Order: sequence, then structure tokens, then C-alpha cells
Amino acid sequence: MKLVRFADATGMVHHGVLSEDTIAPISGDLFGPRVRAGAGISLKSVRLLSPIAPCNLLCLGKNYRAFPGEQNAKFPAEPLLFLKLTTAVIGPEDAIVLPSVAPSEVYFEAELAVVIGKSAHRVSAAAAMDHVLGFTICNDLGARDCQAKDGQWARAKSFDTFAPIGPWIETEFDPAHRRVASRLNGKPIQDASTDLMLFDVPFVISYFSSCMTLLPGTVISMGSPGVLQEPRPFLSPGDMVEVEVDGLGVLRNPVGSPAGG
Repeated sequence: MKLVRFADATGMVHHGVLSEDTIAPISGDLFGPRVRAGAGISLKSVRLLSPIAPCNLLCLGKNYRAFPGEQNAKFPAEPLLFLKLTTAVIGPEDAIVLPSVAPSEVYFEAELAVVIGKSAHRVSAAAAMDHVLGFTICNDLGARDCQAKDGQWARAKSFDTFAPIGPWIETEFDPAHRRVASRLNGKPIQDASTDLMLFDVPFVISYFSSCMTLLPGTVISMGSPGVLQEPRPFLSPGDMVEVEVDGLGVLRNPVGSPAGG
């Protein structure tokens, strides 16, 4: 089942279930019983938003093994957590806006993301998937120069528009053996498999829930594979970024001109 969040012609925001090119609006708790509310709506007549307005956005760093040829790679012994502000979240086709204070070294990363559907506190890896609503795609953007200057990732990763999510939440999805890829103006930048993850989804949910309560609506972005070439490309106005996860579709976002941030 593909869960979407969308704005209709009047700007009202709804949730729905997408089937081919038709959305069946739903009412009720997204994390509980859901009922159909109204007639089907054409996908072309609405604007898709981020499928979830996350209460928290947790991200993993360095969660993929190096590509062949990368030397002296050092991997974390435990999941490496950082946070992005939820104000960074945008939806599919929304513009990524380069911040005026740091427009020159903005990069992007293709990531599988898991959406928590039931409160998780000290859950085992075996029980972790019982707490999952579904999966979506996250494009984890950052400003490398800010990272280097600050010595940590909070500001660099949390500029407005630096967390595109979408295009939907797939509730029937196995995250194993999935291709994760990104393209810049059609050129491949990343192309790997979730098999290269150091820590898989059940382990990560269990690990994080041992430290903090994962509330319904929490999004965990599972880290990014390496790039196919160095130097890593930075974004410029007019670019188009595509992030794809096998079975979850493609998340597309244009890049706009620098703005205050």
C-alpha cells in the first residue's frame, strides 16, 4: 500500500492511498484505523507533499561499506546517529534552495528511510519491524564547508529544504537487497545495494529505541552509499537531483538559486 500526503486544488492537506494514478482519500489516524473518505482523485490534479510530517528525523552516518578501491576505510562499531531539523523537510518536486551563507558546497545523498508507526521503547531486533509503518526515500543534503567549519553536522544538514522525503510511504516492503541510487541531471552519482549496510533496519530500530523512545511519525534515514566518482559533485541552480530506491520509486527535486538560510 502506498500512503501519500497531498494538497488539493484549494490547498487543503489530506492523506490517501495511491493506486496507479488515482488517490483514495483516507481519514482517521495515519498510525491506526484508516477509512476511505470520498471519491478517488486523479494524481495529476494534486500536489504531492512529503508523505509524512516527521516528529523527529534521525539519520545514520557511515552506514555503508566502502566501494571496492576505497582504501583505509574506517567504519563505526555502532550506529552513528545525527539529527536533522524537521524544518528541512520538503516533498517531491519541491525546490532545493541553496543557502546564501553557504551555496558553494551543497551535496546530496540517496537514502532508504523507515517510518515508525508504533511507539518503540527498548524493543528487540526481532520485534522491531512490528513498530514500522513503512518505508520511503530521503535525500540527505548537507553543506560540506559548514561541516568542516563547525566540526559537527547539525547546521550543515539542517538548512531549509535539505531533507526531501517521498514520494510515498510503502507499507509492504522488504528493505533487503534493494538498489539505492542517485542521479544529477541524469548522470549516475551513486548506485549500490542495501546489502552493503553495516547495520540493518531491525538492528537500528532496536539500538535507537534502547536510548530514546521512537514515537509514531519518527523517520530514520538509513545512511548513504559512497559516490561512484571523486570529487563528489556539488549542486548549482538549475540542476535536477533524482534519488531512487528499488520498490519505492524516484524522488525528484530541482535546485533553485541561493536564498537566505
